[in-house]
Amino acid sequence: MAVTLPLVISLPHCSSALPPEIAPTLALDPLKARVEADLGTAEIFAGLPVLATLAAPWSRLAVDLNRDPADLGPQGVVASLSFGGRPVFRTGQEPDPAEVERRIAAYYRPYHQRLAQALLTPGLRAFLDCHAMDPVGPARAPDAGRSRAEVVLGNRGGQTCSMEMLRRLGQALTAQGLEVAYNTPYSGGFITRHYGPALMARGLMAAQVELNKGLYLDLERQELIASRLDQVRRRVRGALMEFAAGL
Repeated sequence: MAVTLPLVISLPHCSSALPPEIAPTLALDPLKARVEADLGTAEIFAGLPVLATLAAPWSRLAVDLNRDPADLGPQGVVASLSFGGRPVFRTGQEPDPAEVERRIAAYYRPYHQRLAQALLTPGLRAFLDCHAMDPVGPARAPDAGRSRAEVVLGNRGGQTCSMEMLRRLGQALTAQGLEVAYNTPYSGGFITRHYGPALMARGLMAAQVELNKGLYLDLERQELIASRLDQVRRRVRGALMEFAAGL
């Protein structure tokens, strides 16, 4: 009999696709646009036997699902600057307030409505918001110029689950041969912060998972390396099976 793990997984940055009405407005070339996506996260996490997986259909350049909808800053819910500090949109084609609100209504709110509903699924024990990160901290990151672990787990410094629980997940990943760090350089973004404390109050776990892109991605071409990707997928699956068995 197939086993369903008592987990819900969110993949808010997994896609590099753009709605057809938005794609022509971008100033970023296709390669730089792909850099903004968490490439590989759908392939690694979306096929796992969990209660629910929420995978973003569109790039964060259309709307960033891991931002507060009230954040209208340059790297907010509809970012005007990429993480590399480049303008996202062509001059004169930046979205106006009405277009920002349209994107929030069309792309942002439906995702979060589905996610909120998934987090009410009977039998849920843990929620994982899953991302991918550059191997070395980029210039605007809190760890600029420093090498990163293969996996970073975040619980907002204890606000979304206990460190004991987070380390249990980390130990399962370590047993699969992955190097794990905690809360550095990322402790959890908007999704973890928004949903995590309420889940913790229900006796459940919420955490952010960041995978190092260097594990499976050709960084120059921004292309997945199939053999490495399959290895990471098997390791992550094995870790989550072991972790879930103790929930």
